[in-house]
Amino acid sequence: MTTPSADTQYYHHGRFKVAGGVIPDAITAYRTYGDPSKPCIVFPTCYGGRLDNQGLLGQDYMVGQGKVLDPEKYYIVTFALFSNGESSSPSNTPVPYNGPYFPEISYEDNMHHAVLTKKLGQTKIFSVIGFSMGGMQAYYWPVMYPEMVERTVVLCGSARTSPHNQCMIEGPKIALLASKDFDNGHYKDTPQFGIRAFARVYSAWAYGQAWYREHQHLYGGDYPDLNSFIREQWEESFVRTWDANDMITLINTWQKGDVSKVRHGGDLRACLADITASALVMPCKTDLYFPPEDSAIEVSYMRNARLFVIDSVWGHIAGGGGCAQDMDVIKTEVNKFFGLSQG
Repeated sequence: MTTPSADTQYYHHGRFKVAGGVIPDAITAYRTYGDPSKPCIVFPTCYGGRLDNQGLLGQDYMVGQGKVLDPEKYYIVTFALFSNGESSSPSNTPVPYNGPYFPEISYEDNMHHAVLTKKLGQTKIFSVIGFSMGGMQAYYWPVMYPEMVERTVVLCGSARTSPHNQCMIEGPKIALLASKDFDNGHYKDTPQFGIRAFARVYSAWAYGQAWYREHQHLYGGDYPDLNSFIREQWEESFVRTWDANDMITLINTWQKGDVSKVRHGGDLRACLADITASALVMPCKTDLYFPPEDSAIEVSYMRNARLFVIDSVWGHIAGGGGCAQDMDVIKTEVNKFFGLSQG
């Protein structure tokens, strides 16, 4: 299997209204793979995800020859969420909206419809597919643009951030906000105490039962103990790559996610029943962020949706490339959903 390389491109929206105000010159970062005449697949980033594959998670784990999203078969467009450090974010926006003054961003703001239609000339989406926050966007696209989206794939995501999920998010968020070096977002240097505390709290939810069932054998014996794993995989990923204000703005977007507020005033059943696109919803059996019980309820509200529970000890990151066997399962089910017999 090979992974294609693509340069990050930037779309300038000009003055752009968002949930918390305005961005004077909003920028969407994106990459494209494959031939634009092929069926278009939209693959947005998740929390911690970057197009340049730096830090916690990139996009290339899903894109490439022989992978779930094959550029020889599809035209793949990857979008970076606002506040991920590549699209407009607190860390790269000039005064007066820099740092802690950056406006609140909603999921609706992240539907990069203009890039797809005006810049790339795509009027139909064969599928939206996303993991975690990307999976939540996979619900928003068919609700906001029903005439455009044919099918959607949700990997370890949800249509609404549950109260349980919101409480979980409060843990790492408050660890960063309350740290002695965050300084209410006015830090001059990387707030290492805060980011490291955030990473440690966040890591506790991501791996389901994987570490406790199989210990360091899951990591090829590279980590002699749990502390080494957390320090190298979680602390380093955020400290080296992420800005603290970006992390907070983006997690606030996650925390307030609710696609039913786009239509039907918060009635989730009515909102999901209106989706005309076919859907494949794939939670993980041991996911502590987005448990399969929540996905089962959402699927029951939809007119043309199928639930497939990934039977894995890898928890949330079963959908994020953490385990090769899980990715094989995802590939098989997505190919069936896309009408492919194999490959």
